[in-house]
Amino acid sequence: MTVGIARPSAAPGALGSSSLRRVRAWVFALAALVWLSLGMARPAAADEAPQAAPPHDAPILVQASRVTIPPVPAGWVDHDNGWMRIRYPESFAARVGPAVKGAEALKPELSRRLGKPVLSRVEVRVVHDAAEMARLAPPESPPPKYAVGVAYSSLKLVLVSLVDPKSFEGTDLTEVLAHELAHVALEDAVGGHHVPRWFNEGLAIHLSGELAVARLQTLSQASLSGSLLPLADIDRRFPDDPHDVNVAYAQSADFVRFLLRDQDAERFRSVIDRVSRGDTFDRAVADSYGTPLRNLEFQWREDLSHRFSIWPALLGGSAVWVLSMGVLVAAYVKRRRRTKATLAQWAIQEAEEDRLIAEAELAEAALLESMPPPARIEYQGRYYTVH
Repeated sequence: MTVGIARPSAAPGALGSSSLRRVRAWVFALAALVWLSLGMARPAAADEAPQAAPPHDAPILVQASRVTIPPVPAGWVDHDNGWMRIRYPESFAARVGPAVKGAEALKPELSRRLGKPVLSRVEVRVVHDAAEMARLAPPESPPPKYAVGVAYSSLKLVLVSLVDPKSFEGTDLTEVLAHELAHVALEDAVGGHHVPRWFNEGLAIHLSGELAVARLQTLSQASLSGSLLPLADIDRRFPDDPHDVNVAYAQSADFVRFLLRDQDAERFRSVIDRVSRGDTFDRAVADSYGTPLRNLEFQWREDLSHRFSIWPALLGGSAVWVLSMGVLVAAYVKRRRRTKATLAQWAIQEAEEDRLIAEAELAEAALLESMPPPARIEYQGRYYTVH
């Protein structure tokens, strides 16, 4: 921080050297005091009310009525099941089908968990990659370049990609679509009122079931090492460090799981209802659960500590090995599933290409057969074909 100090009006040399040194000492002491006081004032921000900070894949549109939604390319499949209109290239059908079934099963579950009817109408666009997602998303609020999905909840618009822009691997379309639909459902349930970022993201991650084994490993390491993040910090300033990001996502999802326990299901729905009627989130939690959010966070940390502290006792030195093997097995199964889906899609495309080639060959043969035989003439004892 730069502290501006007024320059003395006396000309250089007007003060003795010792006096000048004393003045400079006082000036630097004053500057240091100002700097320290400002620096010490920073921690007080911990008690400030969290600002609205939605997940990167669920941007807030202040003036949704002025947002432009680009049209999809001509020839795309346009399927409408009454509450969800899903649009995609025909060649994506093999991967879209299971995702649609997953979404149809998720919708009643979201209504049950949130205690309100949700997702009465939403449009879903399935795109190939991040570049196509940017072309078909509102240009006034482009999706993050690293996103595999984005939910414009106020527009009831969701875009999901078949390719992860970071790894260039195929995405689990069913999980990505479920994640984004959860964001829209929460927006529907609370009527657009603010909820903490950890709650919004945690609900989407927990209900979509994504990366469950990896999240378990991250949580165990963070709990045993004491590196869990305060929920208020996640809401106020989402971490940028890759490790802290994984911890933030994992503990957000697990804390939502803690709030959604069977004995607290009605309390959870009460929170949603109170927020939809205008209560602040913290007030809604305190009234519904009978204790402040900070106490619930403390209880969750105690529960987390107990869950993971007994693992080494049960598994001995093999705890880390078992977790690692679990992650490897889950990754193998997931990759194999994606490979099968890709091969199935290629098989469909190849079959379509073979069909078109066969039709073209039949058409060519029929055309040749319908043409009259070429005329032949004789010239100087030889026959020639006239073309």
